[in-house]
Amino acid sequence: MKSPFAVAACRVPRTAALALALALTLAGGSAWGQGSPDDPVLGSTAQALIEHARQSNPGFAAARAEASAARERVTPAGALPDPSFEVELMDATNTMNGRSASLLPGQVGETRYRITQPLPGWGKRELAVKAAEAQATQADATRDAAWAELAAKIEALWLRYYAADRERVLNREALTLLQGLEELSLARYELGLLPQQAVLRMQREITAQRLALVEIEQRRKGLATGLNGLLRRPHDAPLAAPAEPPPLPEGLRPGSLFEAAASANPEVQVAANGIDVARAERERTYRDRLPDFAVGVTNNRPDEGKSSWDVMFEVMIPLQQSSRRAREREAEYMLLAAEARREDARARASGELGIAWSMYAQGRETLRLLAHTLLPQAQATRDASRAALASGTVDFDSVIEAERQLIDIRMRQLQTELETRLALTEIRKLTGEFK
Repeated sequence: MKSPFAVAACRVPRTAALALALALTLAGGSAWGQGSPDDPVLGSTAQALIEHARQSNPGFAAARAEASAARERVTPAGALPDPSFEVELMDATNTMNGRSASLLPGQVGETRYRITQPLPGWGKRELAVKAAEAQATQADATRDAAWAELAAKIEALWLRYYAADRERVLNREALTLLQGLEELSLARYELGLLPQQAVLRMQREITAQRLALVEIEQRRKGLATGLNGLLRRPHDAPLAAPAEPPPLPEGLRPGSLFEAAASANPEVQVAANGIDVARAERERTYRDRLPDFAVGVTNNRPDEGKSSWDVMFEVMIPLQQSSRRAREREAEYMLLAAEARREDARARASGELGIAWSMYAQGRETLRLLAHTLLPQAQATRDASRAALASGTVDFDSVIEAERQLIDIRMRQLQTELETRLALTEIRKLTGEFK
């Protein structure tokens, strides 16, 4: 078939053709170096996904906005109430001077202009600021707890995405090995050295591996869709292939972990700040026993005569003692409830950490046995069975069984690694490592 560039090339001088080819080569190299703007840049590590979610996840954006809103309530909490301005028309019917009624200032018997400023009782503004600051701190803790939950969810989902990707690699390797054995079995069957049942079993194993590969592919796509949803990306946005996660830590000590869970756990922090809020509200409630005040000045302007000034001082009389005592008892109960919630949060964090630590320790020990004992034994068994098949000392079923055991152990090793890393993610969430 003639090249589509052949006609164009024969119509230009040789030097021009070489220049054109060089320009096309450089342009192609530049485009290749830059890459397509649609190339996936996320997905290789969980940390990159978490940092992207910090700016794009709408749920965390809502928690961040609520925390900022709570911080903005501190300044107005300590401000004085707005003053009020009042216009009073005395003798609006003008009965005293015999004129017609009027609602215009200056055209009635007397016009009074009054400005009144409410004044909270001593210390009430400072307590209002203290309560608003405690609420803002609790809102910050709630935001941090929401972030820890989101980051742990993303990391757990990425770990499943990583496991599905590695499972797909293992499945394809196993399928390649089985297909090589299938070719060997067909060759031996044609020579009459192998029964038909062995060939059929090998083909069944290959079909089972292909079905498993389809299931793995669908699970991997579903996990990628879930990650895109948490990042507010299109559901079919591409993700990069996951890289190897960092090695599992060696120096985790249960004692320090439980101490961190009792103090730095996000839910414990929220509950502890709730105690500060309840205490501030209790102090405000007890301070309501003191009266509030108001001051004002009035300018009197009669229709006839000289204007004058009045000064007003007002005191609120705290007579409703039954309702006030009920509010005080409510504040005490709210403080008791806040303290109980903190203890409950600590107990739940300790229990969940105990479960996660047990799973992590068990997973580390299982991975060690699989990597240093069971997997080498299965590989040695597989190699020995292949060598024995070549010498004719074992049947083909023994080779298939050895391959199947090696595949199962590798899959079990991957599943154990996933469960261990998920337990580590839970430990990090419970001890407040996600900031």
